[in-house]
Amino acid sequence: MPFTPYHMGPGMLVKAALRGGFSLMVFGWTQVVTDIEPLVGMLRGTGDLHGFSHTYLGAVFITLFCGCTGKYAVELVLRVFDGPLMKAAVVPWWVAMLSAFIGSFSHVALDSIMHAALRPSLRFHSPVLCTA
Repeated sequence: MPFTPYHMGPGMLVKAALRGGFSLMVFGWTQVVTDIEPLVGMLRGTGDLHGFSHTYLGAVFITLFCGCTGKYAVELVLRVFDGPLMKAAVVPWWVAMLSAFIGSFSHVALDSIMHAALRPSLRFHSPVLCTA
């Protein structure tokens, strides 16, 4: 099911270890973006919920997208909630990209454990593999 909170567990552990070297907000954004494909599949009623976004190749593209967009989104959110008198919030590029990388690859790894039909090394998993 999309947007399950268990994906945030690894992110919270990494945040505790790396502190300022990791963005939990970029990590969370990556979790949501990764699960857009299954959400669309559920809304359309198709049986294929874990396609390209749940492969390691798809995780590379999601890392790039979420690292770039998440950096600016987090900076905007921090400026709004910290107020105009606070120092401008800046998320370094390496932090945004590392957070997105850990987010997308941990998502695929966790889902490949939870969903037997998911084949993360293949471009798309075969419907033949999904039949029981």
